[in-house]
Amino acid sequence: MLTPTLSVQHLRTHFFTDAGVAKAVDDVSFDVRPGEIVGLVGESGSGKSITGFSILGLIDAPGRIVGGRMLFKGTDLTQLTPEALRQLRGNRIAMIFQDPMMTLNPVLRIDTQMIEAVRAHANVSRAAARERARHALTAVGIPSPDERLSVYPHQLSGGMRQRVAIAIAMLHEPELIIADEPTTALDVTIQAQILAEMQKLRARSNTAMVWVSHDLAVVAGLADRICVMYAGRVVETGDSDTILTRARHPYTIGLLGSVPENVRRGEPLHQIPGIAPSALKLPAGCAFAPRCRHATDICLTQEPTVQGSETHAFRCFHPRTVHPHNPRAGAQA
Repeated sequence: MLTPTLSVQHLRTHFFTDAGVAKAVDDVSFDVRPGEIVGLVGESGSGKSITGFSILGLIDAPGRIVGGRMLFKGTDLTQLTPEALRQLRGNRIAMIFQDPMMTLNPVLRIDTQMIEAVRAHANVSRAAARERARHALTAVGIPSPDERLSVYPHQLSGGMRQRVAIAIAMLHEPELIIADEPTTALDVTIQAQILAEMQKLRARSNTAMVWVSHDLAVVAGLADRICVMYAGRVVETGDSDTILTRARHPYTIGLLGSVPENVRRGEPLHQIPGIAPSALKLPAGCAFAPRCRHATDICLTQEPTVQGSETHAFRCFHPRTVHPHNPRAGAQA
């Protein structure tokens, strides 16, 4: 088995506020191997994006990584100096943000930003850097790349800015890409094109990816493995086929049941009752228990431990063996 490009081990990222300690990420572990795409899926506030920001050392006060390790090619990222992290970011590790203006400087032309991004980590001429930038824009489906290089970010549409941000992340063909819902602002045609380019990059450069998304349809068609997050924890993990067809955790099954493709025409969408708990006031026991129709007394008082196997693990006292909306999909193997 390949050595992981990234190994996140018992990561804890907490925010220390006047209202209390918000446990945004609490004991999260997963591996990403070369050429593998791992999807982080869950509702807003589940800790997906904070996990990605933690990997790159982008947590600002009052947030702080309070525990765990993140090994990139054997190097613990939590032990690196700010300068060492800067040398990794954009070069060997890249991040694609949901908001492209977190990547783009509004007062600099696109060519200036992309050329500087290339030359910050590669000893090449401006002409060679510009050609690499032009090629990257073409790869993400931007028409007339020479014209687009000469404009400012505000002269582009939101979707076009996002494609530029993705192109910047791909400039150095990094060993690891953290993608924080990068296709949310794109229409389905461009989204499909971007996903295809990501697959090509993975095949060409053996790039590992962590793909953060709330969209199960996108993750299902892209990721090799899926980690389902809830209230700062991974509640179920396994290869994509296992998660999509043989899910065991009630929360995962609830997410699958709320996807329109999984509901017969004319039937209402299945909903998970209630709302996700605040990271400031997590309930005792299982965080999902107040919303789970299978919860018992033990769920309300004790935190479930990890069950299952190395290939399919879940945190639940009462894992389901039959999918409530499709008995054949959830049958126990």
